Amino acid sequence: MADITPLRTAAETGLSKLFEATKMKYPTGVSIAREEAFRYFEAVGLPTRRVEAFKYTDLRSAFRDAAHPAEMPSADTAKAAVAEAKGFAGIDAVRLTFVNGHLIADQSDLGRIPAGITVTPLNEALTTGNALLEKLTPVRQASENPIYQLNTAFLADGALISVEAGAKVETPLHLRFIGTGTEAYSTATRVLVTLGEGAEALILESHEGPDGIAYQPNDAMDVVVADNATFRHARLNAEGREAVALSTLSVKLGAEAAVETVNVVVGAVLSRHQVYLNFAGADARAVVNGAAMLNGKQLSDTTFLADHAATGGVSRELFKTVVDGEATGVFQGKIIVQQAAQQTDGKMMSACLILSDEGQMMNKPELEIFADDVACGHGATCGALDDDLLFYLMQRGLPKAQAESLLVQAFLGAAIESVSHEGAREALIGTIEAWLAARG
Repeated sequence: MADITPLRTAAETGLSKLFEATKMKYPTGVSIAREEAFRYFEAVGLPTRRVEAFKYTDLRSAFRDAAHPAEMPSADTAKAAVAEAKGFAGIDAVRLTFVNGHLIADQSDLGRIPAGITVTPLNEALTTGNALLEKLTPVRQASENPIYQLNTAFLADGALISVEAGAKVETPLHLRFIGTGTEAYSTATRVLVTLGEGAEALILESHEGPDGIAYQPNDAMDVVVADNATFRHARLNAEGREAVALSTLSVKLGAEAAVETVNVVVGAVLSRHQVYLNFAGADARAVVNGAAMLNGKQLSDTTFLADHAATGGVSRELFKTVVDGEATGVFQGKIIVQQAAQQTDGKMMSACLILSDEGQMMNKPELEIFADDVACGHGATCGALDDDLLFYLMQRGLPKAQAESLLVQAFLGAAIESVSHEGAREALIGTIEAWLAARG
């Protein structure tokens, strides 16, 4: 029988050529299984809707071409790009600045890293070696994902962030990823965060880039939270309107560890944010929220997996989506409860507000339970604004547009309330207000 060779798209062929042409340019002091990662991706290819995990997000159609990895920008270019950045502006934070996927030292606060935190540029770690590199990919399911493997194959820079045991870091660390340029490009960054036993830290992420350019960012953050440690995280996707933005967050939780994370989406023509949680220790807790505001022909996909592998885990997930114009929202969530994970308590909810006749929302919540002493549930809702509430506000003198905006803001606010840092929470509320103001 003749071998069957699957047809490859122009983007897949282009990625193969780019990998062969650029792999020797990356730091080679330490092996990070680049070759294995790309061979995995090459065998799987860009996912289509025939792949269940990508049922509503056709990446093969979205990637017409493979954009060339972005080069390190000049000092003047980086400075100009940073001057235009708005994400989490005005917050007292220690900033690590990445422009076109490269850490820009003179635009970062490397000299004022708080006590208890060690930051090592990933480029440096890959050249000289670092023990923390062994903790990359802490969640098994992430390594089975082609987007994550593509990031591994092409990753050029990032950071290793280590929080000492017992350290209570009050000043947030702000990772700002800024894109600039006039032609399409791609970036691949990786951040590894490790928190020692009893440590606490907050990390903010903002992602911004130019409109009118079909650039392709692919970023990943791996987090290892030791026993009794707490990781807080807020992420803002304000990418350019033509960007195809892919991102992955993988978190491994120790005993009585906690994670609080929220992802807010207003940018990119297509975005997919993947969250993988592994409850490796007993009595771990997680709050995972998201808020997406979409219009035009945007598509935003949130894919979530919580793997409860130890007893007493508690997870709460709330995702709010507002769809206007011809936009599409996607939520795919799965809670897995292993047989050993008795007394797991998991609740997952996706709610969508549709403001137009052309908008649509795809929800696929799932439970996979192998234990018998659990309290788990999921739900999904989709609907329009409540006419009675709208009428109530208008009867009290509010114009229709303002009344709609108040109802939308209240709808999204529940997903933002989990952000404990007041400045970060206000910044995200400001993002919601700006989107509503632009809608008119």
